[in-house]
Amino acid sequence: MQHGGCVNGRVLGGRVFAAAMIAVLVTAGGCKRKHGVGKTLETFSPDYSNQLQQLDATGNLPMLRWPNYTDYKNYVQNFYAMREYRLAWTRDKKPVKATTDVIHLFQTIDHKGLNPEDYDADRWQQRLAGMSSASDDELAKFDIAMTVCTMRLISDLHIGRVNPQHFDFDVNALGKRYDLPTFLAENVVDSEDVASQIALVEPNSDQYRATEEALGKYIDMAKANPQWDPLPAIAKPILPGGEYSGLQAMWQRLTILGDVSEGGAPQGNAYTAEVADVVKHFQHRHGLEENGKLGPQTIAALNISPAARIHQFQDTLERWRWLPDEFLKAPLQVNLPEFVLRVHDPATHKLDFSMRVVVGQFIGQHQTPVFTQKMKYIVFRPYWTVTTNIARKEIAPHVAKDPGYLGKKNFEVVNAQGQPVTSYNADSIAQGRVIVREKPGPKNSLGLVKFMFPNQYDIYMHSTPATQLFANSKRDFSHGCIRLQEPEKLADWVLKDQPEWTEEKIHDAMNNGPDNKTVVLKQPLPVVIFYATALVAEDGDIHFYDDVYQYDKQLEDVLRKGYPYPWFKEEVKPKTAPGETV
Repeated sequence: MQHGGCVNGRVLGGRVFAAAMIAVLVTAGGCKRKHGVGKTLETFSPDYSNQLQQLDATGNLPMLRWPNYTDYKNYVQNFYAMREYRLAWTRDKKPVKATTDVIHLFQTIDHKGLNPEDYDADRWQQRLAGMSSASDDELAKFDIAMTVCTMRLISDLHIGRVNPQHFDFDVNALGKRYDLPTFLAENVVDSEDVASQIALVEPNSDQYRATEEALGKYIDMAKANPQWDPLPAIAKPILPGGEYSGLQAMWQRLTILGDVSEGGAPQGNAYTAEVADVVKHFQHRHGLEENGKLGPQTIAALNISPAARIHQFQDTLERWRWLPDEFLKAPLQVNLPEFVLRVHDPATHKLDFSMRVVVGQFIGQHQTPVFTQKMKYIVFRPYWTVTTNIARKEIAPHVAKDPGYLGKKNFEVVNAQGQPVTSYNADSIAQGRVIVREKPGPKNSLGLVKFMFPNQYDIYMHSTPATQLFANSKRDFSHGCIRLQEPEKLADWVLKDQPEWTEEKIHDAMNNGPDNKTVVLKQPLPVVIFYATALVAEDGDIHFYDDVYQYDKQLEDVLRKGYPYPWFKEEVKPKTAPGETV
């Protein structure tokens, strides 16, 4: 299943798109007017309307690293119209304070997970050096370049660089709208503290800030440790009591990465129980089986340098910026590459508990997508209605060979009204003239409860009889839906504000019926299906996970192309029909 892989294409373009795109509304603190445009016009340079309008007519400025700014052209034009076409970033051929402050942000923006080259970071000093002898045309070009790069920076920090719909992810990042010209005029060009104003546009999330801080640590770590030679390969796992020729180099590496908390360095090449405990901590942080065995997977993870880890932080920060404000602190968060659901207190956002989950398979295009929705109801002892596609491909061939197959496998056949059908064959099943559904009960594919947050992918959370799968460290086994290790615990938590649903009543509903019992939540709960291959846990440990769906690679392939990034609105079209995602 490839969710929404068939894209209708871009439905907005040029100026029409620009008006729909980054017209963003900042938080009240970010929009608070501190310096009016009028004050700027009184003290800044005279009318540059001829130069600015001529230069801005094409939406292309060759002096930029990424010259094409047609996606921002309307915003740039509106910004200068508000200023009556006076320069914003210089006065008497000298940069104003905001100019040097913003340039400093361009040069250090890698600590926020963005690419300094996207904002001409290494070009501004040369431009500043030639300013005293610059012509009016050159001053106008400098001004537009500053405006374009600053608008790009503000938008990139607030809503990300790429529309998540480009990847068929149903996340409404466009809903966080900015009025970029007004924000720039009122909060940046006259600001005495540009950094604090720009900080207001970033996601207000402890998890986002922790990820940003961890990125800074790894940038520093990469600079301090540019050499990261491969450790000696091993033919088979080494157990405590064995020896490893690369043990001293490995211990030094574990120390740099923060896995060694106390104790002295081991002697020689002896792989002791104490060393194995440190390796377990490393394995825990990297989504590996925590067995203390020094195997090829652990060595491979140790060989990934801090510099190579940086892109994982960058990709994760980009996805945090996509999230609408109401989902930044969603109480229910699934991190797909980690195979974990986290449940937070809705009021404090403190972690209540977490559990293992099974998500969609990578093979066979069943990948679970990134999206946001609200959980609205749960169903105890649900039916699983088999789709026509699955019935045709998987059920009908079995019925053709064995007419009693459905009864043996806990299925029944009904008509469109849900009434039992006794006369059917493989052809009527394959052609969709009858409906096959799995009876409720502990053997049902959906288990004893499902949690519904209606979405166009028909993805939901549910229990499962295949509990043995939770023992695996890599848990991509479903057709897209999210299977829960502790479904009853989640049901207790979801219904905790509905006192009539006691733990005993929930347990009884799951195990004794009635079948297909729907319970509507009094208050819908925000759910985020997320994808973070770099994550800071509640204890402060930094965790890394494999790019199981290649979502990081897909994002990086797009970002590598540079501006203008794909921010057109795109229609998400899942390829699966309801019921195919279990």
